[in-house]
Amino acid sequence: MATHGDADHRVPIASVTKVLTALAVLVAVEEGSVDLDQPAGPPGSTLRHLLSHASGLGLDGGVLNPPGRRRVYSNAGIEAAAAAVEDGTGIAFRTYLREAVLDPLGMTATTLDGSPAWGVTSSATDLVALARELHRPTVISAETHRLATTVAYPGLTGVVPGFGRQDPNDWGLGIEIRGAKHPHWTAPGNDPTTFGHFGRSGSFVWVDPAAGLALTVVTDETFEQWAIDAWPRLGQAVLDAFA
Repeated sequence: MATHGDADHRVPIASVTKVLTALAVLVAVEEGSVDLDQPAGPPGSTLRHLLSHASGLGLDGGVLNPPGRRRVYSNAGIEAAAAAVEDGTGIAFRTYLREAVLDPLGMTATTLDGSPAWGVTSSATDLVALARELHRPTVISAETHRLATTVAYPGLTGVVPGFGRQDPNDWGLGIEIRGAKHPHWTAPGNDPTTFGHFGRSGSFVWVDPAAGLALTVVTDETFEQWAIDAWPRLGQAVLDAFA
């Protein structure tokens, strides 16, 4: 493992929050408190639709499409998934996230302070723990991990925020899958199976199973053109360094 900068400095990680929320939902699925195919969100939608941004909900609510028609990136969908866990467990989602994911992974610097779609504050040290979990799962089974990192509802088109329309726009359950997307925020040399998430705060995490590598960046610089330019170059430099 190599690090740079103050790995314990805490910053908001914005939509990287969605990965943690998805892990908590998947723990609840394994416990039997919720089911991926139970109704959740708008009519016809399921928990699986919500986690894979295929429910038809818009960014902050409102139904834009029938479920399974397009990939519509949605904070509201992830919030609805967290609400389903609250209903199924009878436990406040913030508490459930702590008990099911954060404490088992030793993510002591990480707190959910707002929306389960974007409200986590964390550190690089803790996101390294998350990256390790995404690489070799411990809080969920290997079978559930394979399901989460496999494209849900293949062939859907949609927009990757900041990088435009992608056809197809592949997503798993709570994570984005690189596939054949271009342009993209991961490295040009990343394998198509690479998966992860980035946030508007300028933070990201990706895991490349083929390379056996993970990369995470934590910053308080708002996502803008600098990230579009720098992230692929940084990722490629890491791939090249460890090739």
